[in-house]
Amino acid sequence: MFRRLASREEALERIRRYVRMKPLRVEDVELTRAHGRVLAVDVKAPIDVPQFPRATMDGYAVRSQDTFGASEENPLELTVTGRVDVGEKPSVVVGPGEAVEVATGSAIPDGADAVVPVEWTRGGAGGSILVLRGVASGENVMEVGRDIRRGDVVLRRGTRLTPTALGVLSALGMPKIKVYAKPRVAILSTGRELVEPGGPLADGRIYDVNWITLYASVEECGGEPIFLGVAGDDPKEISGMLRKGLGVADLVLVSGGTSVGATDLMRNVVDGLGEPGVIVDGVRMKPGKPTIIGVVGSKPIFCLPGNPTSALVSFHNFAAPVIRAMAALPETRRLRIKARMATRLIPASGRLNTIPVRLETRGDGVYACPILRGSGAITSLALADGYVEIPEDVKLVEEGEEVQVHLFHEWGAGVD
Repeated sequence: MFRRLASREEALERIRRYVRMKPLRVEDVELTRAHGRVLAVDVKAPIDVPQFPRATMDGYAVRSQDTFGASEENPLELTVTGRVDVGEKPSVVVGPGEAVEVATGSAIPDGADAVVPVEWTRGGAGGSILVLRGVASGENVMEVGRDIRRGDVVLRRGTRLTPTALGVLSALGMPKIKVYAKPRVAILSTGRELVEPGGPLADGRIYDVNWITLYASVEECGGEPIFLGVAGDDPKEISGMLRKGLGVADLVLVSGGTSVGATDLMRNVVDGLGEPGVIVDGVRMKPGKPTIIGVVGSKPIFCLPGNPTSALVSFHNFAAPVIRAMAALPETRRLRIKARMATRLIPASGRLNTIPVRLETRGDGVYACPILRGSGAITSLALADGYVEIPEDVKLVEEGEEVQVHLFHEWGAGVD
């Protein structure tokens, strides 16, 4: 029924052969829209940070030499000649025997080279202070460029912009930044039985699940999803919507229309869209066997099974690496933990088996409990903490055998 089933590794190799797995475009975005994006350029500081020497403590700007030898037993008196508030340019100069009141972040007036913290002083007579400890030159002062020097490379191309990285860009006065564009991903669901959420549900019809799981998964991989809608089983309708997807997006995801049976349309539809056409016609995986992958020009089309678990497994194995590469993101490294298999398993022979599991803490450790409800069961997704991969040459997994669980999300109960 399939021309030749490929292994997962063979399928990935064919994708790499036909698809340009690199960032596609560069765009300027405002900082408010840049969180999670990837820098397309090295960022050099256009200014010094700070641009003026500033106080790091509330206290008094002084000449450090005027405080040498000060102690609680032998306080030294300095005359307070003014005050500099935060955001204010100093209008006074500190001379011998003088002090100027400053706050944390205030500019240091000329003549001063240190700040005496307010707690190291007490009031003197007639607008003076008594200094109870001496300070060294530069103490409690952040010099010009101490944080960032003009011309320094502060963020490298390929850096994913976190809240702290965005704070650095803002400190440099940069309202926009060049980032790699998000790859646009068109999503199409197929099947005459599907209804979009919110529509009337007649007998024999079901609400579409895959559109939103794929939509959210694309966003998680750094892509920009575009939902095209639900198509029936008419090849012309599907072909037209795929052409639309290829016109507006960098790659296309289709769910449904790949299993063996009356709705086996996708292979012919994809081949009819252009060269090179279908490059993978089924994969030795369970779930995910009927996955079809095509390329039109340079744009890939991932035809995923209609069953929700199968669709998601195929997406993460084949589409996700392409989307992340186009978004300049590294390959995802899902959290993994070791667990014991809670029951004996006989996997399907000759295929890579992906088994959704629920984790359970028992007295002697963590157990992986298989959720064997079929790839079409929605609860297989909702109840699973992760999945176990069983290679195609493994015939049996015994109860209690140690396995590695790839987590869908953080799981900490009972884990040291």
